[in-house]
Amino acid sequence: MPTFQYTAIDQTGKQKKGKIEAGDQQKAERALKAEGLIPVKVTTPSILDTDVNMVGLTGKAVSNRDLAVFCSQITSLLKAGVGITDAFGMMADSTENKALAEALRVVMADVAKGEGLGYSMRRHPNCFPPMLINMVEAGEESGSLENSFERTGIQYEKDAKITGLIKKAMVYPIIVMIVAVVVVIVMIKFVIPNFVGMFEDLGTELPGITVAVMAFADWFGQYWIAVLAVVIVLVIAFNAFKATPTGQVLIGRVSMKLPLIGPLVTKTAAARFARTMSTLLSAGISIMDAIDITKKNMPNILFKDAMDLAHDEVSKGTPLTKPIEDCGLFPPMICHMVKIGEETGNIEEMLDKSANYYEEEVEIATQSLLAAMEPAIIMVLAVIVIILIGACLAPMMTMYEALDNL
Repeated sequence: MPTFQYTAIDQTGKQKKGKIEAGDQQKAERALKAEGLIPVKVTTPSILDTDVNMVGLTGKAVSNRDLAVFCSQITSLLKAGVGITDAFGMMADSTENKALAEALRVVMADVAKGEGLGYSMRRHPNCFPPMLINMVEAGEESGSLENSFERTGIQYEKDAKITGLIKKAMVYPIIVMIVAVVVVIVMIKFVIPNFVGMFEDLGTELPGITVAVMAFADWFGQYWIAVLAVVIVLVIAFNAFKATPTGQVLIGRVSMKLPLIGPLVTKTAAARFARTMSTLLSAGISIMDAIDITKKNMPNILFKDAMDLAHDEVSKGTPLTKPIEDCGLFPPMICHMVKIGEETGNIEEMLDKSANYYEEEVEIATQSLLAAMEPAIIMVLAVIVIILIGACLAPMMTMYEALDNL
């Protein structure tokens, strides 16, 4: 759904600026009027505005880890009897994320003027995700704000853990690749060329493997700028393609069919679906809104499309189980647990149990991926090392033979 930037006048005559999501500009204006605001200007944000707001003027974007810590500490303060404005003030002074701290101070000032907490947080969509805002609004209505922050904190903590596991799986191969590249450069630039001078003095020919390595080194030395440019162009082209609907669908399908990676993608999506839906439904948020928010938390475009299908079907009165099964993306256990939950009227608990199970499965799948990648990386390194050692030893053996013949 598009995001529009607006300037409006409230009932007290004060000018306010912010962002709002709507189907088009007219719907955005109607939504502002429904909130008691008089729209002055409603426009689509420029790329510059979007980039600035994404990271804040003075800090980096708010991560799931930042949100988890924020929700956990706010919960502790509220349970200790600290008022919401004081709690937000304490968090603004203690948080290391400057963008979040700035947003907290603005929200604290708005709440002190009598505005609703969720309403004020909604003006900072780049710091407070829709799920957190909806949970806060539900907590305000039910009088259990600390419970809403606690549940949301657990959600973001689980998401941060899953994301951390996936990133951890990529650290080892990246480091090994960097080390391999450095070793190759050192060998072909400094070690192997020393043999060339020796062979020229002896008047003997270099072995074929050494000649090949040196030819590659010479070629790379002459055209490394062109190689780097090609790599940069390919990366930019891939990112541009990935941003298109066709690219997202293609990459989504390929990632789900890759060995080892496919099961990890599916289990990660299942864990996020179950955890997010459970958290939202437990707070009393309607299933339609829960599906919309869950869609934004899904990592794969195919699962986002499945959430759209589920939203349409559930709006017609169809049980959630049917679109979840029909999309063919979710593991059978998720479908069965959702069905049992709908039949027993306890879908939140069933989803919570499913989330716990698949979060453990994600951890196991990540460890399995690491275990499989290690020998593959070692084999690649072994081939590189064998070629380099051969390029060094072959001329040494030839040199010894030449010395014996003198």
